[in-house]
Amino acid sequence: MQQKKILVVGGGVGGMSAAIALSRLGHAIELIDLDPHWRVYGAGITITGPTLRAFKALGVLPEIEAQAYTGTGIQVCSTDGSRLAVLPTPVRPEDGIPGCGGIMRPVLHKILSQRVLAAGVKVRLGLSVDSFEQGTAEVDVTLSDGSRGTYDLVIGADGLFSRVRSLLFPDAPAPEYTGQSAWRAQLPRPPEIDRRHFFLGGPYKVGLTPVSKDRMYMFLLENSPEKRRLPEASLPQELERLTRSYGGIIRAIGQSLSAENTIVHRPLEAFLLPGPWFAGRVLLIGDAAHPTTPQLASGAGLAAEDALVLAEELGDGHDIDQALKRYMSRRYARCLLVVQNSLEIGRREQAGRPIAEQTTLVEQSLKVLAEPI
Repeated sequence: MQQKKILVVGGGVGGMSAAIALSRLGHAIELIDLDPHWRVYGAGITITGPTLRAFKALGVLPEIEAQAYTGTGIQVCSTDGSRLAVLPTPVRPEDGIPGCGGIMRPVLHKILSQRVLAAGVKVRLGLSVDSFEQGTAEVDVTLSDGSRGTYDLVIGADGLFSRVRSLLFPDAPAPEYTGQSAWRAQLPRPPEIDRRHFFLGGPYKVGLTPVSKDRMYMFLLENSPEKRRLPEASLPQELERLTRSYGGIIRAIGQSLSAENTIVHRPLEAFLLPGPWFAGRVLLIGDAAHPTTPQLASGAGLAAEDALVLAEELGDGHDIDQALKRYMSRRYARCLLVVQNSLEIGRREQAGRPIAEQTTLVEQSLKVLAEPI
């Protein structure tokens, strides 16, 4: 197979996964990221079974299992903490993976970035794409520092507010606020939190996800008609206020919050980008192509799957143009299901629909996502 020169724009989960998967095929990979320090922020993220399957294919599952939490099932509780049900987190036996998990974002970033560097990927930081011009079989790219390069393929993995997307599809929809904001806080993990937990039936959806043997994070999805921008110093007090209508462990967590819990608050924004997610030799993956909300905990997993499917198609002997068409035929419906169902679950949460109406769509979606990609 002829070696291709590929530029990956964005050093998040999707970009790093693409760099790892494509470098294994012998392609020359260059990865750029806007952050000069290549940092990652946030508390924790939930990992579904399909996401663990993708990380297994990337070769990093043993490290994740050693440093994070993996298990099965989601315990559904009332607002006072009483157990109502356990939702299954289905996986195929032949995949050999746990049903779900949780990990701190910086831990996952370190695992993947170390693999990127070990693969010999050329990493350049503090850079974004300024412009590009496409020929019949190559892309001439000008970066934000004025440097230029010519590539066989450019992959835009630069997130919700993708610069590559704005250049490739200037008329693409803009991200829209969904009416919810996500709160996350790092916490010690007590022994009774032995799996993921949802607390439903109150004014907000609240959850707990273990991320290691002794740590977990709490999330709370706040309904608000407009985006709120809050001073960082006020976050513990405001999150405590939002938990007052809950009992049990959630009430206790709220009363214990401080700045040491690394509280993160951000509005949820998403949109549906029509296909195809490529033009010529420039392709969008991950949140640049199909940004979603966290209701199905599948954003990172879809991005890693994007990278694996792209590598499979480029590795099957197809030229790039045919590989991108085959990639879209495999990815569009699956990613669309996650985006649409996540948004619908969010609408049901905001409307205060019965617990069963919220959890049924989660269960149905996870069953579909357990199928092969």
